[in-house]
Amino acid sequence: MTTVAAPSSAALALDAACDHLLGLQTPEGWWKAELQTNVTMDAEDLLLRQFLGVRTEEETAEAARWIRSQQRDDGTWANFHAGPGDLSTTIEAYAALRLAGDPVDAAHMRAAAGFVRDSGGIEASRVFTRIWLALFGQWPWKDLPVLPPEMIFLPPWFPLNVYDFACWARQTIVPLTIVSARRPVRPLPFGLAELRTGRPSPRAVRGGWDGFFLTLDRLLHRYQRHPIPGLRRAAIRRAAEWIVTRQELDGSWGGIQPPWVYSLIALDLCGYRLDHPVMRKGLDGLDRFTIRDERGRRLEACQSPVWDTVLAVNALLDAGLSGDHPALVNAADWVLGEEVKGPGDWSVRRPSLAPGGWAFEFDNDGYPDIDDTAEAILALRRVKHPDARPAIDRALRWVDGMVSRDGGFGSFDADNTRELCTRLPFCDFGAVIDPPSADVTAHVVEALAVEEPASDVVRRAVVWLLRAQEADGSWFGRWGANHVYGTGAVVPALVAAGVRPTAPCVRRAVSWLEAHQNDDGGWGEDLRSYRDPAWIGRGRSTASQTAWALLALLAAGEIRSPAVERGVAWLVGEQRPDGTWDEPYFTGTGFPGDFYINYHLYRLVFPISALGRYVRAGDEGASP
Repeated sequence: MTTVAAPSSAALALDAACDHLLGLQTPEGWWKAELQTNVTMDAEDLLLRQFLGVRTEEETAEAARWIRSQQRDDGTWANFHAGPGDLSTTIEAYAALRLAGDPVDAAHMRAAAGFVRDSGGIEASRVFTRIWLALFGQWPWKDLPVLPPEMIFLPPWFPLNVYDFACWARQTIVPLTIVSARRPVRPLPFGLAELRTGRPSPRAVRGGWDGFFLTLDRLLHRYQRHPIPGLRRAAIRRAAEWIVTRQELDGSWGGIQPPWVYSLIALDLCGYRLDHPVMRKGLDGLDRFTIRDERGRRLEACQSPVWDTVLAVNALLDAGLSGDHPALVNAADWVLGEEVKGPGDWSVRRPSLAPGGWAFEFDNDGYPDIDDTAEAILALRRVKHPDARPAIDRALRWVDGMVSRDGGFGSFDADNTRELCTRLPFCDFGAVIDPPSADVTAHVVEALAVEEPASDVVRRAVVWLLRAQEADGSWFGRWGANHVYGTGAVVPALVAAGVRPTAPCVRRAVSWLEAHQNDDGGWGEDLRSYRDPAWIGRGRSTASQTAWALLALLAAGEIRSPAVERGVAWLVGEQRPDGTWDEPYFTGTGFPGDFYINYHLYRLVFPISALGRYVRAGDEGASP
């Protein structure tokens, strides 16, 4: 069992961690660590370059080296560290290695193919994997759901218009409507028969909405064979214009991989040449998302400089750095320069709302993020920067205006809750709507509680959080793993909003955290908890998840409780000599159940916040 850490040990660990974090800041003022996902990013990058005819042998060899390094002993590729093998991820990785020239009779390829066949083969893969295979003649287009480009004409009030989908989904769907209409086939120099079983693809249940949409898909297949020519041409032209107007300054679409690659493919099918400025900027922009090292070449699915920076600032402030510290003022100066000052797709639902807030990435001005904005408000209000107040006020007004009807907050849009979107036949992977979540709502409450504690927005958000508490006392975590993340976000927010630490909702959360503390003193929750309730609150201890639990317990007044002391001792004992922590486990969530993230800065910023609040609470308790 982990022993209790002396406060002096915690203070020394905190100092070392702060020194390490300060050493990672760029001269411009921002922080950004790697955002690690899985090898589908690298496989699809090679497939994209093959489709566009720009794949080079050097890029292929480097990417293949990385993909091979991520294969496990059983021949599979997983979606997160130590997770189960994933069928579609393994298929895409296998196809990429075939592009790289790996022979089918090589041991690692035989093992992968065997897993694929045993898991149902290509026939059982997700729709998006089969779309990639269809581009190269490895799957028939007729056996894929139809996405008609004519949906671009549906007005925002009509069900299943593009704005009913989450921002990440709509930016993917619009280019895919062009791809679906054109149905291109550019054959590979090899086949993938060894990945087939010959069995038919699993069919959806035919009753209810599933049956309705299957019937609709059959009708759309008929229309696909004989579309109205003028309407189809106009729809493709409008969709292409929609895509082009949403390209970011860095060449991306939404700052994320899926809409980026599909937009390049769609515009290629619309006749955009590779030397067209939009295409050139799109392809060149991928270089900034590329990491090269001795293990090979890999792509980040996204980048998180604003998120990393505001978390780092808040962590250092929690650790006791003064608000006028040069590093923090420099960071605030950079953050203020990243403020979103124009409208975006969020304006469709809130047309009269003035812009404000911050996005996740360097260049994603069309999609400010409510979560990032809340953390930026928390950071900027404590940094002594002469120009911060107007930006904070604009952000507060924008966040207030982005509340959903039920009082909660989503990430990018308000009232993005049409469940019907999730029933469409192609929606078998990832979240496609952006409803309010406990973690985002909690961060908003924490940010607004100081600025406008008596506002109706804060009151309704607190009620939303109380209603969202699980029967066991925890909260679900949408953007982090999982109930440890949700609970770690909500408890500090409720206390900041005036809920007493002795309130039953807080005590139930404390009991849940204490019951799920590992024997070693830390906390962990495996990402399988999103699909299997048996994993809720269970997993190997990690620095970030231990810190989340500690943040909740400290907010609840458990300053010197055995659980807190053991958790702090775990952090102190697991710290590396350089001041940070090892964390191979993924603790970030892209799509619950499907797509996960290892934010490489989480292992540092959250322990600093937790240790900082612990040490400062001890200092205050010792004061006369």
